[in-house]
Amino acid sequence: MERVLITGITGFVGSHLSEFLLDKNVEIYGIERWRSKTENIDHIKDKLKLIKADVRDAHSIENVIKKVEPNYIFHLAAQSFVPMSWNAPIETLETNIIGTVNLLEGVRKSEIDPKIHIAGSSEEYGMVYPNELPIKETNPLRPLSPYGVSKVAQDRLGYQYHKSYGLKIVITRAFNHTGPRRGEAFVTSNFSKQIAEIEKGIKKPEISVGNLEAKRDFTDVRDIVKGYWLAINKCEYGEVYNLCSGKARSIKDVLDLLISLSKVKKIKIVQDPSRMRPSDVPILQGDFTKFHERTGWKPEIPFEKTMKDLLDYWRNKV
Repeated sequence: MERVLITGITGFVGSHLSEFLLDKNVEIYGIERWRSKTENIDHIKDKLKLIKADVRDAHSIENVIKKVEPNYIFHLAAQSFVPMSWNAPIETLETNIIGTVNLLEGVRKSEIDPKIHIAGSSEEYGMVYPNELPIKETNPLRPLSPYGVSKVAQDRLGYQYHKSYGLKIVITRAFNHTGPRRGEAFVTSNFSKQIAEIEKGIKKPEISVGNLEAKRDFTDVRDIVKGYWLAINKCEYGEVYNLCSGKARSIKDVLDLLISLSKVKKIKIVQDPSRMRPSDVPILQGDFTKFHERTGWKPEIPFEKTMKDLLDYWRNKV
C-alpha cells in the first residue's frame, strides 16, 4: 500500500485532506507537533498514523521521512493566519520558510523519490491591479504581509529544489477556502461563531467586523483537497497552479449571506479597529483555467452550502 505523509495534518485543511484520502487505499501518516491540538482529526484518529515532530526541527523531519518513506508528501504545515504574521513575523518566516527547507532537505538526503505538493497561497499575489483580474499564475508577485512573503519563498523553494535536484514538486496557489472546522480567527468562521453565539443568547445581537470592502475568491475546502490530490498526480513538476472559484465576493456579501441564514435577523454590525490590517489586499479573484485544463477540476460545492455547513458546525460547537 502506498504511503502518504501530511505535514500540518491536525490543521483545518490537513483534517479534510485526511478524510478525503481515507477512500484512496493509502496509508496516511501525519506530522503532529508536540502539544498540538488534535480535535480536527479526533473522529478519524484511529485510521491515521501520527508521528510527533516539528517542521522547524530539521533532524526530526529527516527522521520522519526516513521512517515513513512516503510515496506522496503534502506540505500543509504553516503559520497561516495573515494578521498574526504582522505580530509574529519571525515565527511566521521560520515556520513557513525554514520548515519547507527542512522538509525538502530531508527528502533530498533520504534517497527516496516521492511526489511532493507544496500548498502556496493567493496571498503571494498581494497587490493586484484592476487590469490584472482575474489573476493568472503569470501575474507578478507583490505580497503585502509577512505571511505572503513567506509563501512566495515556499513557492520558489519548490521550484528551485525541482530544478536543482529533480524533486517531483507541484506547487498550488489556493485562494481563500473555508468550511467546517475552519479556525475561528478566519473571517467566515469568526462571523459564523458570533452568529451561533447570538442565536444561543451567549452574545448580544452585535457582530464585530474589520474591513468589509475587501473582495475574496472563496472555495469550499472539500473541493480544494480534491484539487490537491489531482495536482500531485496529474500536474507538471515545477509548475504552479491556481485553485479558486473564479468569483470575487466582498466580505460584506459574505456577512449578509450568513445573517440571512441566521435565526436572528436583527443584528447590529460594529466596526472593530483592532480587526483592521496594516495593509490589506483589496481584491483577489483567481483564474483556474490552467489547472482545469490539466486535471478537469472545478469547484462543485455551492458557496451557500459551504456557509450553511460552517454555521451548523459552530451551532454544534458553541
